[in-house]
Amino acid sequence: MFDIKAISENPEYFDEGWARRGIEPQSAALLSLDSELRTKQTALQACQSQRNDASKAIGMAKSKGENADDLIEQVAKLKGRMNSLEEDVRCLSENLNAALSEIDNIPNADVPDGKNEDGNVEIRKWGDIPTFDFTAKQHFELGEDLGQMDFELAAKMSGARFVILRSDLAKLERALSAFMLEMHTGEFGYEEVSVPLLVRDQALFGTSQLPKFEEDLFKTTSGHYLIPTGEVPLTNLVRESIMEEDKLPLRFTTLSSCYRSEAGSAGRDTRGMIRLHQFQKVEMVSITTPEQSDDELERMTNIAEEVLKRLKLPYRAMLLCTGDMGFAARKTYDLEVWLPGQNMYREISSCSNTGDFQARRMKSRYRPNDDKKTRFVHTLNGSGLAVGRTLVAVLENYQQADGSVVIPSVLRPYMGGQELIKAC
Repeated sequence: MFDIKAISENPEYFDEGWARRGIEPQSAALLSLDSELRTKQTALQACQSQRNDASKAIGMAKSKGENADDLIEQVAKLKGRMNSLEEDVRCLSENLNAALSEIDNIPNADVPDGKNEDGNVEIRKWGDIPTFDFTAKQHFELGEDLGQMDFELAAKMSGARFVILRSDLAKLERALSAFMLEMHTGEFGYEEVSVPLLVRDQALFGTSQLPKFEEDLFKTTSGHYLIPTGEVPLTNLVRESIMEEDKLPLRFTTLSSCYRSEAGSAGRDTRGMIRLHQFQKVEMVSITTPEQSDDELERMTNIAEEVLKRLKLPYRAMLLCTGDMGFAARKTYDLEVWLPGQNMYREISSCSNTGDFQARRMKSRYRPNDDKKTRFVHTLNGSGLAVGRTLVAVLENYQQADGSVVIPSVLRPYMGGQELIKAC
């Protein structure tokens, strides 16, 4: 979300940035709305001043025993005019804030231009694509043959896009989560946080899911929303606060269930665990100064890559183009893991720098060491990793001809030394 003052000072910059995302120029309409708002505010202030003067004159007239009927009538008319102007100001202010809240972030200069995922740029690739002397199965075939992955029973309980994991696959999911959290906290300085899974609309507004993406969320009858990602509560830890520069960067991580309605994904990934309504994810969030944020994005992405390297899962890192980047992001890297069953790379992590876009919505600032004036922080978020998709990748890359699955060596300590998953 942007400050209308910044747009008024450099409208060409914003229009050019939005044009790179395929968005029509917005600055003229926004500035016109702001001008109308300021005109009404000025008129309201003038009415208030006139009413105050008239009220004082009424008091003086009455103290002198003079007739004040004309002045009283003037105050009544001013009050009616003020009520009308106050309503105009309220409506215009809401309209301006709503318009500002639904406009995408401005992409970094080094983000490639493009209309869709075809414009993304491969930055690097790691690992050897596995070769099998048998036809590789997809994860849901492996899981169902193992007798430990059940979509049919989950559908009876909850409907489509849910899964039940049992026995060793449930243990593998837990092992992956524990491995990721210990790595992030033990080696890379992230503070582990246990977060609420239900949040109010203000929290989702702060991280840009509301109002634009409400259809992707699950809302309860109490007015709470189920979180779509751990990014929401983690980033809101600094909501409406002022931090000292010496305390930055702050780095948080959490394991949470995530809930998404998958609106608009009908017909996509209808089988398996790629696109579920409920899934586990280990999330990373960083709060930095503007000067730190670009380097922090590289660091965060490298940490997510390190998870894949230690699991020995081949992947590629993609720099997203302007047309494929998320609403709040100014720069994003996607990590795509190789899935032999699908014979293609699929997204397993997305790491983004949002700049001060979310901080403005949350009113999150810091106080520089050499300046009394506060500044907005920069916020970053990344998957470290999506646990369900990592489980999918492990099953498909470590599958054996007999349908069993080798457990990656780094996960065995979390599974009691077990080396193989076999059919129940």
